[in-house]
Amino acid sequence: AVYTDLKVHGVAHGLGSIDWERAWLAPLAVTGEHAMQRVIKDVVGGVVKGATVRDALNTANTPLRVPVRFVPQADLPEGMAYEQYIFDTGRVPTRDNLHDFFNGLCWIHFPQTKKRLNQLQAAQIEADGIGQVRGAVRDALTVFDENAAFLQAPQPLWDALVAKDWPTLFITLRPMWAQARLVLFGHALLEKLVSPRKPMTAHVYRAYVATDSIAVLDAWVAADLNVDKLARKPFSHLPVLGVPGWWPANESPDFYDDSSVFRAPKNH
Repeated sequence: AVYTDLKVHGVAHGLGSIDWERAWLAPLAVTGEHAMQRVIKDVVGGVVKGATVRDALNTANTPLRVPVRFVPQADLPEGMAYEQYIFDTGRVPTRDNLHDFFNGLCWIHFPQTKKRLNQLQAAQIEADGIGQVRGAVRDALTVFDENAAFLQAPQPLWDALVAKDWPTLFITLRPMWAQARLVLFGHALLEKLVSPRKPMTAHVYRAYVATDSIAVLDAWVAADLNVDKLARKPFSHLPVLGVPGWWPANESPDFYDDSSVFRAPKNH
């Protein structure tokens, strides 16, 4: 459901705007909606009486072991890198906003992948320090953390995606999507999709594992991630509202005729 009560909407840090019925939120919905309810549950006269985002995340109903605790943003020492602080302390500075709410949900549901990303970030910081330019690996790590999605798909679908052959991917091979699964990971992408727009695009990372289990997928991705692979930018770009079953308008083939979204390859 979408929580549109005027006393809630826009007050409880934007969390009341999340529509948990969206297909892309299915893996996060049970834990996410429970945490959201704790934040927005008591609104009296426009004053939020619910939990902070960090407290709601720390007490979320989940069978998974989360390797971090969520703490106030003010706990991050001045001048210290965010990723380094998490690596050193096991604590994640968390603000009361949608961005950090989804970041927390990703820590809860993908603990091994998030921990691996943090380890790789800390190693890069130790090797290169904190400078004005992040470097190729830290850039790739940031893109992954903020905007990645994991695709389990038959080879023909993957080939069409890499080639940006949109008619083949979404029309000719449309029935094959029943054998595929796209799972969103990037918390900035999830935040943006609270207000969906057609151009929103994920950096897709291929998962060579066939599973319906988020825990199994998480373990596989964490084991697969390494510096050399990330430096090669192993992503394909996918406008996520084009995924069959994710957006009503894409039932019409002309949805994919928008070349400003479904762009031809650069060498085309």
